[in-house]
Amino acid sequence: MAKKYYVVWAGRETGIFTSWDYTKKLVDKFPQAKYKSFPSEAEAKAAFAKAPSYGTNYGNSAKKTTSGPAKAKTAAKASLDIDLNRCDVSIFTDGGCEPNPGKAGSGVAVYLNAKLTELYYGLYNANGTNNSAELNALHQALLLAEKALKQGLTVQILSDSQYSINCITNWAYGWKTKGWKRKVAGDIKNLDIIQQSHELYDSLKDRLSIQHVAAHVGIEGNELADRMSIYAIDQKDAAFCRYPEPIVLSEILSLRAG
Repeated sequence: MAKKYYVVWAGRETGIFTSWDYTKKLVDKFPQAKYKSFPSEAEAKAAFAKAPSYGTNYGNSAKKTTSGPAKAKTAAKASLDIDLNRCDVSIFTDGGCEPNPGKAGSGVAVYLNAKLTELYYGLYNANGTNNSAELNALHQALLLAEKALKQGLTVQILSDSQYSINCITNWAYGWKTKGWKRKVAGDIKNLDIIQQSHELYDSLKDRLSIQHVAAHVGIEGNELADRMSIYAIDQKDAAFCRYPEPIVLSEILSLRAG
């Protein structure tokens, strides 16, 4: 039995973990990392299901603990711990590209109080990549999040692209201090959308949660965002469009998947 359970609300990976050594790698030097240790799994699960108090420095508590057993929950398990009641608004994002590089599109699914309310698709690019499509989707999610936050709502964004999350919430801080250059790898791909998204994220980060979720494992919001990204490719619409109502879930899920 684990001696302590570590909840990570904001880090390189989110979830509940039983190894401090593993948890430390997720939060060490991660901008605005939010995490805390709990003595029982039940307390950890209850805490993870709630959005953290963003004015509190949770990190200090976990840093003072000793190492626990070397076992941690797998990334897939952590990704499946999705609670749509954790925040007022949950925004799922996805990007698709056929082939890669090739025809690209982005999709977003929005839940309000755990109920699906809006679907978006578009930003078609005949010469895009999967990464550019994922970044475009995340940028649109941030724009939607900004509107919701102004209304006093709590927001979480859920993306299956660790690359896009890292670009916006992690790597961009280092790139910015170096004049948006990488000394070894050279120019940064997708720089324009990364800069726009990072600036927006940086203004919202203390009130916003961004979480990585596993792709194609049956998470409804992720599956819907995926269908929208491929629908965008099929429709070839360069604008970012709201999918018309009524939204019939079975019909959306029967659309072509990425």
